[in-house]
Amino acid sequence: MRDKGGQWVEAQYESNAIGYVPTAASGFGPDTGIKPSEVRENAFIIYSGFQELGSPFKSVAVNMSFEITPRDSLIPASEKDAGTLQARFSLKGKTAIITGGGAGIGLAVAHGFAEFGANVALWYLKNDNTPKRAREIESFYGVRCIALKVDVRNAEEVQNSVERSVRDLNGRLDIVIANAGIPWVQGEIGSAQDPVGHYRDVMQTNVDGVFYTAMAASKHWYRQKQHGTDLDGRPLENFKLGSFIATASMSGSIVNIPQMQSVYNASKAAVIHLVRSLSVEWARYARANTVSPGYMLTEISNFVPQATHDIWQAKTPQGREGEPHELQGAYLYLASDAATYTTGADLVVDGGYCAP
Repeated sequence: MRDKGGQWVEAQYESNAIGYVPTAASGFGPDTGIKPSEVRENAFIIYSGFQELGSPFKSVAVNMSFEITPRDSLIPASEKDAGTLQARFSLKGKTAIITGGGAGIGLAVAHGFAEFGANVALWYLKNDNTPKRAREIESFYGVRCIALKVDVRNAEEVQNSVERSVRDLNGRLDIVIANAGIPWVQGEIGSAQDPVGHYRDVMQTNVDGVFYTAMAASKHWYRQKQHGTDLDGRPLENFKLGSFIATASMSGSIVNIPQMQSVYNASKAAVIHLVRSLSVEWARYARANTVSPGYMLTEISNFVPQATHDIWQAKTPQGREGEPHELQGAYLYLASDAATYTTGADLVVDGGYCAP
């Protein structure tokens, strides 16, 4: 409700509910001992008395008890310490590792993180343009950006590469995006040329790679939370919890058609549940979430015939495939301190495909 001057004010009732009352409503005045001029914007009003409040439908009598209290005194200290929302989205001075970072979703996320101040390590396996992409990011955004060739199917290589990424940047680890993945390209398993070999490739990259990356990252987050220092023993600033984000897929929750890709679907379902389980294991020192894209215009689907792309677009309510930049906001939110209470979530970004 508004007062006669058109201003909203907030009030706390005896029931502890929060609502709005008019500062110059019927009944405020000499009989109550409270003048409208005593009630200022952004103050909680406490008033003792029995008033009849009018509404478009009926008049109701409400027994309320108010007093004038500064609004700030009712805000928890933790909320005051959280800073502005803009500050919480900032990644300035933080370190992010992005697997599969040389192109597509990973590269788009790298640009988004660098724009918000993060130092970034781009991991790649076959995309030899990645070092050039890293130099471009470093030059354009004024942050540190390095490129490392890493096979995420090798646990020891992943462990060593995490250590090198942290050491070469600023001695700390804040964010890891487990984005490396490959599609199933052999159709129905009954007619596939090498279903066992291809199965191993898909599962080792899409599932084992996520696990190995999570395992290596968690050691840093546990140490940072326990000791509050970086690798060189310096006190950490602006570190609350680590953030692990795996790129899953809507295919981890549905069986999308017309392509036959049971193994790919199973790999992404495994990623979603693995990460959700890690969110419980890590709750005191790191958050773990997944992003599940729908059909995106990236290199991973270059092998798909145009006729299949047409079907995808027809089945997507927005009538098109998504673009990598349309995922940047989802990853930024989950990576940032704006999401400190978000863990175990799967954020689906699919143009409405899964909604019907």
